[in-house]
Amino acid sequence: MPRIDDYIASRNLAAATLAAEPFMEICDRSAFLRENENTFIVPFLDRVYRVGFPEFSFKDRDVPQKDVPIQEQVLILHYMAGSKSGPPEGRWISYREIPGASFYYSAFVQRAVEPLKKVFGSDAAGLKRAAERLGASEIQEGDSAFELFPFPRVPIRLILWAGDDEFAPEANIVFNRSIGTMLSPEDVAWLAGMVVYRLIALSR
Repeated sequence: MPRIDDYIASRNLAAATLAAEPFMEICDRSAFLRENENTFIVPFLDRVYRVGFPEFSFKDRDVPQKDVPIQEQVLILHYMAGSKSGPPEGRWISYREIPGASFYYSAFVQRAVEPLKKVFGSDAAGLKRAAERLGASEIQEGDSAFELFPFPRVPIRLILWAGDDEFAPEANIVFNRSIGTMLSPEDVAWLAGMVVYRLIALSR
């Protein structure tokens, strides 16, 4: 598990790299809106952040005095750096199919798949309620499934199969194939976990 110092170092490195790039180029490829010539508007799950350029300061738009979690800052900056212009590709893949993901697979399962299954495996209504609060769209897969965009160019799908007397519930999270060109496998595991835990919080 990374220490807070590791996150701070990662955040500072990403911010320094992005600061050397043109503001509008980052806007165009990330599909984040701009509030003015030096402020990005960054929606992330159920929050909206103002991100200042070129220092990459983060402020919660609705609660300015609230600190933005450092893990979220790192993930957003990595997306800004790695995002590619254009719509997502048509093919969906499992986490294991992301190049280099094998090393992080157990972390992905523990952070995202197991909590999704444990909390919502017998509560499809709770998942639907929470997913809709994040702007997700219901799709026809499994017994209950939703597609959402944690970032403008990064769709993900959460799929549940309900349990019964013979079988335990099952869950999966799949990704558009393009995610591997924008985020590292470690970032994808963190992103999936953030989505699931935000859904859990919103279902209560």
